[in-house]
Amino acid sequence: MSVVVEQLTVRYGALTAVDGVSFTAPAGAVTAILGPNGAGKTSTIEVCEGFRSAARGQVTVLGLDPVRDRARLAPRMGVMLQGGGVWPSARVADVVVHFCALYGRGVRANDLIERLGLGHRSRASWRSLSGGEQQRVSLALALAADPEVIFLDEPTSGIDIEGRDVVARIVRELADRGTTVLLATHEMAEAERTADHAVLFRAGRVVVAGPVGGLREPRDTLRFSTDVVPDIAGLAEALGCGVAPRGEHRYEAALAPTAAHIALLTGWLADNGIGLVSLETGRESLEDAYRRLTGGVA
Repeated sequence: MSVVVEQLTVRYGALTAVDGVSFTAPAGAVTAILGPNGAGKTSTIEVCEGFRSAARGQVTVLGLDPVRDRARLAPRMGVMLQGGGVWPSARVADVVVHFCALYGRGVRANDLIERLGLGHRSRASWRSLSGGEQQRVSLALALAADPEVIFLDEPTSGIDIEGRDVVARIVRELADRGTTVLLATHEMAEAERTADHAVLFRAGRVVVAGPVGGLREPRDTLRFSTDVVPDIAGLAEALGCGVAPRGEHRYEAALAPTAAHIALLTGWLADNGIGLVSLETGRESLEDAYRRLTGGVA
């Protein structure tokens, strides 16, 4: 395993932010550390990066200690901080060129800038960039190392839909070429489409860890949305089960998502002139899995 965390504890005075956490992250895969704000994700990542010391436990990255072996590890590691880290007046092209030269790994700054969709902003200063553009620059700086392992802390925070697609594509490309990607986020949908493995945090502890597909169970209910509000009582009687609201024009029926049950639902909606906007079957979402496994709010 490229990253091994064993019984990690991080404290800030009397506050225990990370409490006996253990997990691993393999090479050639995206491992997502998931949980709400304040769950201990960033503190854990900072120990892995060598920016923070542990109160207890052990962390190894590429077989090295992030603090003791920092000089040997830093050239092989890419780091994207949650925010900041760039001088406000620094221009995009200048700072990316500087980082590429520092690492000396043969990464071309202009190619990196274009890859992140920043060509039109290459002469702009950091302070003049939008939050999403600053995130893209931060990712470019992490990629300047051509890293064997890369740490991404909330990489899509403040980024628009197009930018999220760019980041997701790059993250997947990194893993496919053998890079170890460790991604901390509270965005469950982001993790679901990019991660191979997930580590679910809650209140400074790991609740469960494993392959994303293995954490998501098959749905045992039918979730759907309609274009108008249906007669809930009439629908429940027709389906022979309870039907509960789950948001605006969204409902959940206590029926397994079989072909027969779907036909029964869609037939009733059609007979009553109600349009079916969406229907969720298959496995539960990663967000639903998080709620089920932690008993908390995603």
